[in-house]
Parts: sequence; structure tokens; C-alpha cells
Amino acid sequence: MQVSRRNILAGATATAALPLSLARAQAANTVRIGVMTDMSGTYRDNTGPTSVAATREAAAEFGASHGFRVEVIEADHQNRPDVGVNLARQWYDQGVDLILDVPTSSVGLAVSGVAREKNKSYICVGSATADLTGAQCSPNTIHWAYDTFMLARSTGGATVRAGGDTWFFITADYAFGHALERDTSNFVRSAGGRILGQVRTPFPGTTDFSAFLLQAQASRAKVIGFANAGADTQNCVKQAAEFGLTRRGIKLASLLLFVNDVHGMGLQVAQGLVCTESFYWDMNDKTRAWTERMLRRVPTNYPNMIHAGCYSGALHFLKTVAAMGVPAAKASGLDLVNRMKAQPSDDDLFGKATIRPDGRRLIPSYLFEVKTPAESTKPWDYYKLLQTTAAEEAFRPITEGGCALVRS
Repeated sequence: MQVSRRNILAGATATAALPLSLARAQAANTVRIGVMTDMSGTYRDNTGPTSVAATREAAAEFGASHGFRVEVIEADHQNRPDVGVNLARQWYDQGVDLILDVPTSSVGLAVSGVAREKNKSYICVGSATADLTGAQCSPNTIHWAYDTFMLARSTGGATVRAGGDTWFFITADYAFGHALERDTSNFVRSAGGRILGQVRTPFPGTTDFSAFLLQAQASRAKVIGFANAGADTQNCVKQAAEFGLTRRGIKLASLLLFVNDVHGMGLQVAQGLVCTESFYWDMNDKTRAWTERMLRRVPTNYPNMIHAGCYSGALHFLKTVAAMGVPAAKASGLDLVNRMKAQPSDDDLFGKATIRPDGRRLIPSYLFEVKTPAESTKPWDYYKLLQTTAAEEAFRPITEGGCALVRS
């Protein structure tokens, strides 16, 4: 586990020489955000250091003029629920007020349980499973940037409409993969399509997908759906290209693809893929200006919707703390989350957005197609917009999720 103590140690050094009463006053007037993420594994580029940098950017832009200090700490959960749970308990017990990001749905669900137990606040950005606002919803959790239902509706729905009515899934064998396969399968069947098979791949640790791809080809499905992400998706697409599957007329559905994955594969391999994100760095002047600021912090990695979500979520949290006052915000994570739900979010990356009682934040989703090498005119110029789904339509209806917080 890699835990950054930079801010904690700096604060400890500064307060060691102060009278005890003043040190306690400073601690009481300090808000702490813990970014729990993947610093070394499959999802590092899609989350990881850039998620931490985005959170620090939000804290820096929020400034110190609101009467309280902000500390940001970071840790690597290693894509393991047990590590995530232990870290969340440790952080909350040591005064962390908000846990942010948490890619890997099995870890995200586990941390949600700890936040509820400890009465702390949790903004989940990196985990995808829609169960976070469904059967496993929590009054202490907000799901910020995307989920499996949104991905299935946009990318899966577009693929079916384009003639992909028979599917075979290659699925990461944990909560995220299962949820994405389930939600996409529901859209395929509702459109009259069929699921011809699926295979579950061990996560993490699978790098050779050749046997699974050949099994998918043998099914004679028109579409191979990749219910995985990060390096797993990149390896699947690259190996499918090596086998010439697309030349045989098979469509590849990358159900969760980030701009960072496209960069990792290169346009020659990724061109023509469709994907869904709720943010793209080149959408408008505001997103481009923010990306320029981010590149000063992380020069080699452009931000995606998770990174943008960490910035946006941290900013909304800090605005809410300022509105409530630090003592009230620190006293109850439930009260803080309820106030975040009641106060619409608004920032340069996503615009104005509302948060439902089940914790689902409503924002538009964008269906993109990956450009050809000839269409790309500048660094990381990878997407062209195909379709926009309005915020009210992008996510699962609140009455269909089974969340106990929703009154019928």
C-alpha cells in the first residue's frame, strides 16, 4: 500500500511547536480528503496519479479564503476490497472527512459500507457498478461521473442499432464486469437481440485473451462485448486486431473505454471504436483551459471523466462544507451528503447537475467514435461526437434500481 503522508507530515511538523490548544484548533478547522485509487495496476492511467492531481487542483482553486484548511492525501488500494476496507477504516478514524475516487467496483462497494458504518461522506467516481445507487445504495454515498447502466444504454444501445444483434461477452470476473455484462445484456434483449455466450476472465492478472477471443469467434456472434476496462480492454482490442477479427466482420464493443486507453492502443488499432464518456477534454473552451492547468501537474496524461469527476466532486464537497460550516460538516457524514444532494453542483467541466435521493448524480453522457489517424490533427485529438444523451435519460430511472432510500 502506498500512502502519501506529505500533507499530514507537513501539518504535524508545523503543529509540533504550537501550544496544544492552538494545534487542536487547527485540526478542528482542517478538512481532509482521501483519494483512494489505483496507483500501480490495471487502472493506473485512467485513475491513479491524475485523480490525485485533479483533487489537488480543486483544492488549490477553491483557495484558503473560506476560513478552513484543506488537506489531500492519497493511497493505492491495489484493486483489493480488503485493502480498501482497512484503509477506509483507518482514514475515517484518523479524521478524513471525504473518501474520493475508488476505482474497481468491488472496492467501491466495500468502501461505501464503511462510510455508512462510520457516518462519513463518500463520493465514488471511479467505480462503475450501478448497484451503488441500486440494491446496495447508501445514504452516505454519491455516485458521481458514470455507471454501468449509462455505458450499456449508450455504447451498447448504439451497437445494437447498428445491426449488432448477437453478442458474446468477455467479462472481468468481479462486480464491475458482472454489472456491465448484465446491464448491456438487458439492452440487447430488449432490442430483440440475443446473447450467444460469455466467458469470465480472472481479475486482476489476465493479459493473454487469445483463448477467450477464439471462443467468442467460434460462437459466430456479430459483436464481442468487452465488459472490462483499462489495460484489459487495451489487450483485448490489440489481440483481436492481431487475429483479424474485425476484418471478418465482427464488431468490437468496448463498453468502458477511456481516452487514455485510446492513447495506449494508438489510433491505428483503436480507430472506429465507439465509447461513452461524460467528459472530454476538447469539448469546449472551459474543458480545454482546465486541461491545460492539469497538464502542468501531470504532463503525460490527459484527463478523462474519472479525473474530471474527482475535481468536480471535490469542488462540490468543499463548497458544501463552506456553506454548512466546518463543525457541522465534520459532525455527520450523512448530514453533509444530504446537503450535497440538496445543493446542485455547478462547475466548468460538467455544468449544472442535480443529485437524486439514491445518490445518482445526473449529467449528460456522450457517445464518441474514435478518429482515424488522418482525422486527428493534434495531440490526444481522438474523439468525434456521435450522440448526446440528456442527463434525465442517461441513467437508470430511480424507481427501477431497488434502492431502499427511494420511497415508492
